[in-house]
Amino acid sequence: MINFPEETKFKYSWRKYQQKVLDGLDDHLQDRHLHVIAPPGSGKTVLGLEVALRLNQPTLILAPTIAIRNQWIQRFCELFLQTHLVPDWISKDIRNPKFLTIVTYQGLHAACNYQPMLEVEAEAESEEEQEPEEEVVKKNANQNLGKIISGLKAQQVKTIVVDEAHHLQNEWWYTLTKVKQGLDPIIVGLTATPPYDVTPNEWQRYLELNGPVDIEIAVPELIIEGDLCPHQDYVFFTLPTLEENESINDFRNNVARLFGELKNDETLIRAISAHPAWLNPAENLEWIYSNISFYSATLIFLHSNGLAITEAHLEVIGEKQLEVPAFDYSWIEVLLDFYLYKEPEHFKEFEEHRKNLENRLRRSGALERRQVNFKHNKKVTGFLTSSISKLNGIKQIVDFEYRSLGAALRLVILSDFIRKEFYLTSTENNVDLNKIGVIPIFEKLRRDNSSGLKIGVLTGSMVIIPKSAYPAFEEKAKKSGIGNVNCTPVPFDANYILINQTDQLSHELVHIITQIFQKGEIEVLIGTKSLLGEGWDAPAINALILASFIGSFVLSNQMRGRAIRTQNGNKDKTGNIWHLVCIDPTSFNGGDDFDLLKRRFRSFVGVSFKEEPAIENGAGRLNIPLNIHLKKEIEAKNTETFSFAGDRNSLKERWRLALQSGVNLVEEIKIPFAEKRPFKGISKMYWNRTLRYLISMLGFSIISFLFEFPGYLLRAGRNIRSMNDFFLVLGGFAAVGFFVLGSLAFKTFKLYLKYRDISKDIQEIGDVLLKTLIHAGIFKTDPAKLQVQSSVDELGAVYSHLEGGTAFEKSTFINALVEIIGPIDNPRYVIVRKSNFMSFRKQEDFHSVPEVIGRKKEFALYFRNLWEVTVGSCDLIYTRTMEGRRLLLKSRVNALAAQFDEKVEQVNKWR
Repeated sequence: MINFPEETKFKYSWRKYQQKVLDGLDDHLQDRHLHVIAPPGSGKTVLGLEVALRLNQPTLILAPTIAIRNQWIQRFCELFLQTHLVPDWISKDIRNPKFLTIVTYQGLHAACNYQPMLEVEAEAESEEEQEPEEEVVKKNANQNLGKIISGLKAQQVKTIVVDEAHHLQNEWWYTLTKVKQGLDPIIVGLTATPPYDVTPNEWQRYLELNGPVDIEIAVPELIIEGDLCPHQDYVFFTLPTLEENESINDFRNNVARLFGELKNDETLIRAISAHPAWLNPAENLEWIYSNISFYSATLIFLHSNGLAITEAHLEVIGEKQLEVPAFDYSWIEVLLDFYLYKEPEHFKEFEEHRKNLENRLRRSGALERRQVNFKHNKKVTGFLTSSISKLNGIKQIVDFEYRSLGAALRLVILSDFIRKEFYLTSTENNVDLNKIGVIPIFEKLRRDNSSGLKIGVLTGSMVIIPKSAYPAFEEKAKKSGIGNVNCTPVPFDANYILINQTDQLSHELVHIITQIFQKGEIEVLIGTKSLLGEGWDAPAINALILASFIGSFVLSNQMRGRAIRTQNGNKDKTGNIWHLVCIDPTSFNGGDDFDLLKRRFRSFVGVSFKEEPAIENGAGRLNIPLNIHLKKEIEAKNTETFSFAGDRNSLKERWRLALQSGVNLVEEIKIPFAEKRPFKGISKMYWNRTLRYLISMLGFSIISFLFEFPGYLLRAGRNIRSMNDFFLVLGGFAAVGFFVLGSLAFKTFKLYLKYRDISKDIQEIGDVLLKTLIHAGIFKTDPAKLQVQSSVDELGAVYSHLEGGTAFEKSTFINALVEIIGPIDNPRYVIVRKSNFMSFRKQEDFHSVPEVIGRKKEFALYFRNLWEVTVGSCDLIYTRTMEGRRLLLKSRVNALAAQFDEKVEQVNKWR
């Protein structure tokens, strides 16, 4: 077989973006690559199948999971062949390829290394079994690679479709690259979450596989076209249980007590003050400049204990007047890391003290795996992320959504673990639900199900359905060629049935359960993120609860994508996406679980709750109050959230209004207004008005003084007896004039320095950056199509972004701009920016030269030269010399960027 059957055809019409890709297919494939980025739910699978069909040659499709692999096969059979039976020319075994071979990346890598091919999706039963996300597959030599390539060549495979290629781990990249080299195929790359946040080298590797991005579609564009439904993210806040709160408070109190003791520990003071860098800084410059953070912690710690920072240290830093920050948790973490682990040779005399200190830190929970941490603790984070209070939150959300939608509810709950230990084989199940997982959630809902909600469980190893759904399940199984289904009643509740999996059933189980869920035989479906969190398709979903602890960009965005798909025949569909957060009442900023939520929301684009709805990313669009750690604020916010979530018609209207405000989703940098007072409240003091106002007052005062001066002089004339008396009176008037008018002038000068138009600075810096990236060949787009745009909003925040160019170019520009204006870390080059005010006040500001430019001296010099012309006078300093290290230390102390702290944000806005 060398071609698809002639009758193979997609049975529906194409979406607008799909048709656009297909119409331009010949142009896109000129480089033998098609690379498409589109959100979850946008129809990438059928697009990939149609491209393979049009190329009409033996094809290999690679998917990230077994469930998604099976879905590719099901979609092709149902939507193109219009059959439920899989033809024999489709293979799921890379060792036995057919005309159309569909396997997982892991399956390909396993086959190339003589490893067994697993047909069951790996799922973590508990935390102990969960592997770190970063874990890389062990290196193998690909001993069987040649045989696999030979088998694909024998089938004349000339097309490879790679689905969600961001999944590829290091060794999988190597294997797939070798397969690509061996076959020289056309590559069709499809992804919802390109790895923009990787290094330039990793991004280049990604592009070498997939080719340059041909088309990128944003969520708002697909909502405009009706390809995705209006949706909203909602956050339900909980507080720790009494037991959890007690444990958290114990940790906080222990750490606070320990900090107080160590802050004034005489032995620690003696040890640190005996370090050569403190005693003789001039003779230890190389060490100081290589260990800036440790040196800084030493100065701050000893200064807090009354030891003066000598002139020798000020010389090293390059500052005559040094503002020493307070010694706090951040600095003690750096100091103790240095004292305990970095330079034991300097602290041999204090070895016993160090061992005792290490044990004290471990007992208090401030030390884990040689990491000193006073602010965060793994156990505290665990209490929050897996708080049992979230079970009650899930119950409240489910009850609310069922009251709102009734039998129309199609709600999915995704969790990290199955936790089979909560499924008992006894006739009663009253076990205490003290952990979050699929079965505890099922039990929480089952035990108090007075409304008769139809609840189901779907994991790779355990499936539970309502007894009322079994006839529909059996019917679907028969249609899939499965005659006898092995099942048993749930021992502690006869209203539910446990489906016992067989080899034949396991391949179709997800598909069958999905179908009966879509039809309403199951109204609430609980599953694991590993099985259902990515690629799984059930368009009927109208509510989703993420009971997962994961905060990564890729997986959290994929999970959320389950609820934003449109549904045929349901044009009014909207999706409610629920996030659970347990607030730490001992932390003013809400604690670690809230931080996890904010990380998630960096990758979520949606409509805001603001007075004038806007489409943007970040948790800021949810209007969460600053004092959310207070119980009354949590209760008020949850009540408000339920009010919003119940008004789905209003949600559709907010999307309609927000979509009218722009045409493109723009990635940009945001520098919030730095004042504590609201920008609007002091807008009259901003540059455009303030300086004009004060200069006017200054001028008016001078004129008034000149007019009044003769009158004062005449009245004083009667007391003038000599020239000395005249000059004495004149000097008195001059002094009064100086103090009256000089104070205004000084105020004007201070406000000028504080409120100069930073948007103009950012615009100029952005222009210099763009021209340098073009010169360096990093940007390939026609320069005439690229432009930097900067603006200030009504709250005083400054925005800047790149108009035009590819998604990678826009992301690279923003990342580089953040490096320039953000806090200085350890760049190869630093720009020292020199400012003068009326030729008498000199000011030095320090900016990192972005890594992507600083890699080559030629590019850094080009950047400096453009800065001189566009922004102003500056020096370029190479920091890998002794003098450069000295300047780097000074720049960390004095950088203008430090005023922004870590407030600089990268945001996406619909403009």
